Amino acid sequence: MKYSIKHLFHINASKSKVFEAISSIKGLSNWWTIQTKGNSALGETIQFDFGNVDGPLMKVVKLIPNERIVWECISSQHGWLGHTFVFSLDDNDGKTRVRFSHDGWNEQDDFYAICNFSWGRYMESLRQYCQTGKGEAFGSDGYQK
Repeated sequence: MKYSIKHLFHINASKSKVFEAISSIKGLSNWWTIQTKGNSALGETIQFDFGNVDGPLMKVVKLIPNERIVWECISSQHGWLGHTFVFSLDDNDGKTRVRFSHDGWNEQDDFYAICNFSWGRYMESLRQYCQTGKGEAFGSDGYQK
């Protein structure tokens, strides 16, 4: 059996603004990690690093403007190889509803729990970035260790 981390929340911003935040290098570096580089186009790869730690290398495997992005982890030192990451957007009561999942976990161990907590924190950073223009990406001035 495989497990998933799932988050569902709303952002008081347009789908296009949220999509830009999750589909561009500039956007991603403002809410996840300032050390984001690569090409966010379909079929291309994005590298996410955290300080002196090499983070995951993601391949963009699905890209539907203003609706859905799917990444597959193609390189990871932390056990995420083969995991998929899905962002789905839709309108709900004048806000953008975000459904996020991180799929492919073999067990719900301590690392799963740490990642679940961290994803919740970064989803709030995404919300803040879209609503105020300032997120709390890893390595940013607003990031609290």
